[in-house]
Amino acid sequence: METLFRVSLLRLLPVSAAVTCRALRFPVSRPSSSHLLNRGSLYKFSSSSSSVKTNAGWLLGLGENKKKKVDLPDIVAAGDPVLHEKAREVDPEEIGSERIQKIINDMVKVMRLAPGVGLAAPQIGIPLRIIVLEDTKEYISYAPKEEVLAQERRPFDLMVMVNPELKGVSDKKALFFEGCLSVDGFRGAVERYLEVEVTGYDRQVKRIQVNASGWQARILQHECDHLDGNLYVDKMIPRTFRTVDNLDLPLAEGCPKLGPQ
Repeated sequence: METLFRVSLLRLLPVSAAVTCRALRFPVSRPSSSHLLNRGSLYKFSSSSSSVKTNAGWLLGLGENKKKKVDLPDIVAAGDPVLHEKAREVDPEEIGSERIQKIINDMVKVMRLAPGVGLAAPQIGIPLRIIVLEDTKEYISYAPKEEVLAQERRPFDLMVMVNPELKGVSDKKALFFEGCLSVDGFRGAVERYLEVEVTGYDRQVKRIQVNASGWQARILQHECDHLDGNLYVDKMIPRTFRTVDNLDLPLAEGCPKLGPQ
């Protein structure tokens, strides 16, 4: 069981097995922090953070075609207050505005460029309750089949949620490693609900409800945590914390086994 469940975890792109990650990891060049600090009239937000260069997000191992120089905000690193404070709700009347639509577009581009499977607005220095997520057949193809099955990972189309409200719909939980684009190079095991219900608005200002299970449910929980100022390290089992290079090492004695709890 320990070998079966020694998975990367959602970076919140689930990180693939450590050996696979080492083989496929590559650096991603990023624009200077001035792109984030000088967004003009569309954003009207600022961040005290320094920029961070991430080698991996939720997903590792996509090709060189992802290395493109684009005018996008940097991913904010842990320690910036925007990641540790509760984000503000978006006025529904503002969701269709040029400003909010640009933020959403930039979030999707940053997530895909990283590459990752989820991103919250605070991760690009925007203290608003907006998340985007997406998992594709291509991303999943980089993970071992046994890992995909264990995590109940299935592809789903791009999802944009504004002012999401999340609740667990059962007491069933699972423990897997997680990573984060804002905490680059590390992983920790986090217990999450296996099934959740999330309500909110889509980018067309329509009320939506999403019932998710498995890996998608984990991504939603991870991203919604960002909106409340919580990183996965705030919820992980401390003794499971490790570098990506040590992901395949056994858990310390006394740690619960990975997988369904």
